[in-house]
Amino acid sequence: MSTVELMLLATILLWALNLSVTKYILTHGFEPLQYASVRYGLAAAIFVGLTLFAERTLRIARRHLPVVALAAACLFLNQLSFVFALDATTASTIGLLLGAIPIFAALFGLALGTERPSGRFLVAAAISFAGVALVALGSGGEVSGSYLGILLGLATGATWAAYSVVVGPLMATYSPSRISAVVIPGAWVALALAWAASRPAEPDWDVGWELWALLVFATIGPLVLTNVLWFRSIHRIGANRATLAANLQPFVAAVLAVILLSESLSALQVAGGVLIALGILVVRRRAAPPQAA
Repeated sequence: MSTVELMLLATILLWALNLSVTKYILTHGFEPLQYASVRYGLAAAIFVGLTLFAERTLRIARRHLPVVALAAACLFLNQLSFVFALDATTASTIGLLLGAIPIFAALFGLALGTERPSGRFLVAAAISFAGVALVALGSGGEVSGSYLGILLGLATGATWAAYSVVVGPLMATYSPSRISAVVIPGAWVALALAWAASRPAEPDWDVGWELWALLVFATIGPLVLTNVLWFRSIHRIGANRATLAANLQPFVAAVLAVILLSESLSALQVAGGVLIALGILVVRRRAAPPQAA
């Protein structure tokens, strides 16, 4: 395998593994907002340190500050949805639902006028959302599954797509690390304030070294390292080809959750995952050629 293929594979595996790791952490000690606040606080410190070391500045032009604030708000909502979705339902279910992210991104593109509506896209969206409905029906009868978790899973995909659309124009001016160094701290402040406002009692920090080790892994691996690998891959082969490879992540996440957490997938959920993937293939069948590195 080439270097870029190895980078993409590592990124997909880390993203996929993050769902099972987070589900385990939330099940065995940490509260959702406690986990999100600590994880993003650690990630913010790492990104600020790395960016200052590499670029010597975190400067963002004044005209771009509203976009940065909007990106931080999208990321804050994304993390709220993510942790509470995993707290409410299974990691395998959320993994399948995240397969709809490209459809959400295209919908936001239509709303902003950067994408043109087409019959192919409407068919693809209908197929993918039919898949989402099957995933929801397949998990509705489980004790650990709930329709609230399904809605939060969809919100996770939608807010990540919104964040990607909002932050895209900034990539033409700033490095990914600088954007992360200003956006992630903003999201962390919002998460910490939400946690401080909602927690009824003193948090339990005595959760064992294993959970702390997993939290550090979930920060350094799926949050920090993947940021570096992902954008280096895009630089090497273009966003279109890299995104096509990333579409494997929901399937891998669901499989890992079944293996590592002993979760189960119903036939309806598997069929729903297939439809979500089919919708993505339909909408990308005549996609633009890969961007030049």
